[in-house]
Amino acid sequence: MTREELKQKAHSLPLGPGVYIMMDATGQVIYVGKSRALKNRVSQYFADLASHNAKTRAMVAQIDRFDYLLASSEFEALVLENSLIKRHKPRYNILLKDDKGYPYIRLSGGPYPRFSMVSKPMKDGARYFGPYGGRSATAESIKAICNALRLPTCSRKFPRDIGKERPCLNHHLGICDGWCMGKLSEADYRERIGQAVRLLEGKFTQVEQELKAEMLKASDALRFEAAAELRDRLQAIQLLGTRQRVVASSRADTDVVGFYRGTAKSCFVVLHFLKGSLTDRDTEVMPTPAEEETEEIVASLVKQYYLNKSVLPREILLPREFEDAEELGQLLTERAEHKVAFTVPKRGDRVNLVQLAERTALDEAERATSAQERQSKLMELLGRMLGLPQAPKRIEAYDISNTGASNIVASMTVFVDGKPLKRDYRRFKLRDMEHPDDYASMEQVLQRRFKRYLDGDEKFGDLPDLILMDGGLGQVHIAVDVIEGMGLSVPVFGMVKDDRHRTRALVAPSGREIGIQQTQAIFSLVGRIQEETHRFAITFHRESHAKQTIASALETIDGVGEVRRQKLMKHFKTVKAIRNATEAQLAEVIPKNAARAVYLHFHPDTEGDEET
Repeated sequence: MTREELKQKAHSLPLGPGVYIMMDATGQVIYVGKSRALKNRVSQYFADLASHNAKTRAMVAQIDRFDYLLASSEFEALVLENSLIKRHKPRYNILLKDDKGYPYIRLSGGPYPRFSMVSKPMKDGARYFGPYGGRSATAESIKAICNALRLPTCSRKFPRDIGKERPCLNHHLGICDGWCMGKLSEADYRERIGQAVRLLEGKFTQVEQELKAEMLKASDALRFEAAAELRDRLQAIQLLGTRQRVVASSRADTDVVGFYRGTAKSCFVVLHFLKGSLTDRDTEVMPTPAEEETEEIVASLVKQYYLNKSVLPREILLPREFEDAEELGQLLTERAEHKVAFTVPKRGDRVNLVQLAERTALDEAERATSAQERQSKLMELLGRMLGLPQAPKRIEAYDISNTGASNIVASMTVFVDGKPLKRDYRRFKLRDMEHPDDYASMEQVLQRRFKRYLDGDEKFGDLPDLILMDGGLGQVHIAVDVIEGMGLSVPVFGMVKDDRHRTRALVAPSGREIGIQQTQAIFSLVGRIQEETHRFAITFHRESHAKQTIASALETIDGVGEVRRQKLMKHFKTVKAIRNATEAQLAEVIPKNAARAVYLHFHPDTEGDEET
């Protein structure tokens, strides 16, 4: 369908609640959304494309057609949306990697059954235990029980692989009895499995009594090695007991949701609490969604996470509110057959729990992100915010510093991949300036910089991908005029300050301001660029002023011309050192009569003294 046909179809939609399904030219579902007013929501996609963010514009450009499903209520639309996202996994929706609900432990059938963790029970003849509080604790529970009873956890299949290979490392570590060697029977295996089942059922005392009886029997029969193995197994079971009772009863009564949005990667966390104690957690690290608001991301992840659960907590603490929370709570309450409440805590211990979840999310996301990946994503984000065709690799920033017409200087700093490249920094001393004029100064600096580029000067050989001006819109217009006048094209933005002289926004040549304070990583990057450029300009200005002061101090001395002044400065470095030097030390650098003149200039009260 053409864009006009899509727009007309959108305008013909009903105003009621429903779900819309966007498809590309191949029929692939690329986005699923819901709305309480279908006509209004879908029409927005095809109205003013310039008002959309980059991700939405990219999606709309691929829409070939769309379908929709009417719902009797927003509640029903919520269920439909989740079902369709789960089925189609559209690439423009925010997606969890899998459906992480409360897990179960599955015991397979056959002569040598094995334990595994699954999301939900099936009608397949296997035996299921649970549900448990979280996946990591459940996996550890399976491992602990198998190790304690020395059951196999390897990938070998029994009885097929018995006697075919040497025993694996688990046997040598003493956590498996080497069932693959064929020394133990199928009956022995089933006896161990029976003990494992009783442990999962919480019958620890019964298993302990069985092992004690076996240990005493072996000891009485003088089978001391077997008795020692049984003793070790008994100790492992006793240590396992307390922990397993917690896992077995850990159907959380409170879940706490946390989310951290990093530069490159983000993390979604759910902490499971039972009677105030943390029993487990679920975490998912994902590439940071490009354009969505944080509230939208959290809402999407929470809906996907809980709508696929078979067991639900009574309360879910959220870091922030979202639009569909009431409808979602109603749906979860019906499924759980008890009240499920969403709460955004404002004070007290519950706020601390949400903060814990968010710190956990931050730690997980940062640990999973490399420095290079973080920097690359930061540049991509800056490029999208400014509407650039690609992420800026090389950024140049300019600033002017002066205290009068004789001391006007400018600085050019360079950042590559977000890091300062100091070897490419450049300083400019302004020429023929009768009085301070920042606009004229910047015009001269940029003309000199880009003329050197056009002339093939290696020191100015790289063209920037972005220029930042330490000034407002006027400086931006000067830069654009100079660059375009020289037949070049480089994006230019100004750094707009707040009351504390921090860059709060970037301003485009059109006058449009792009706020950066809400995006901490960009705010920090631009702040570093602004501070470094200002520092470099001020440092050069002070050095220039100091040199002028030095020149003034030496220029009035008879017999000391430019060449001798340079020799003195090269040797002594500072005027203070020249002032403190003896006449003999000065004479080592310049002729004796000139040395005498310099010494007397700084020590007039010694003019009549004899040199010793």
